Amino acid sequence: MPERADPAMLLSDAREFLSELTENNSRSWFKDNKHAYDARLKRPAERLIAEVARWLEARQPLPVRGKLFRPQRDVRFSEDKTPYHTHLHMLWSLPDGRGWFLGIAVDYASAGAGMMGFDKDPLNRYRDAVAGPEGAELQAIIDAAGWRLNDTALQRVPPPFEADHPREALLRRKGLVAWQDDLDAALSREPVTATQEALSAFDPLVAWLEANVLAR
Repeated sequence: MPERADPAMLLSDAREFLSELTENNSRSWFKDNKHAYDARLKRPAERLIAEVARWLEARQPLPVRGKLFRPQRDVRFSEDKTPYHTHLHMLWSLPDGRGWFLGIAVDYASAGAGMMGFDKDPLNRYRDAVAGPEGAELQAIIDAAGWRLNDTALQRVPPPFEADHPREALLRRKGLVAWQDDLDAALSREPVTATQEALSAFDPLVAWLEANVLAR
């Protein structure tokens, strides 16, 4: 049997724990089961993050920062006062704002890449690129891969772009993250390799952002 810190059992262990957490989402239950969270989710996820971070750094020149999101929810401004997230989310980020993501929950296993939000100047560069020939290239990359995108942020196309622009859905975004879903089988077989393969599929999107959104 693999050690609990081995990511090999991460998907099944995470789903078992998160399913129980969904039924018992309280601070007292989590306190009583924190040892299981640490052994079966936190430490294997941190090992996965470290191995994938080393792999990402070997593929490009910038340093990669890995992060496991904390299970506690910020409930200060939420009507939902349940104290814990019922998912396990991981991030690998670059200093320029680009990042890769992995999310595991009871009902999904998804990888993603992109930029969650653009600052003012990158946002202007993004919109100008989307409105021009580079936008057609981006749309072709997304269509060919069949990725799911985050919801649009704006109800209307921002000026000075036409409301009926052929890429109006891309223009209504303030960040761009694409997702590949249904990674359950691959993550069950070999999570490190599966994560690497899923993240490498986003290479065209990551390169497009570097070429068209980041300052040169």
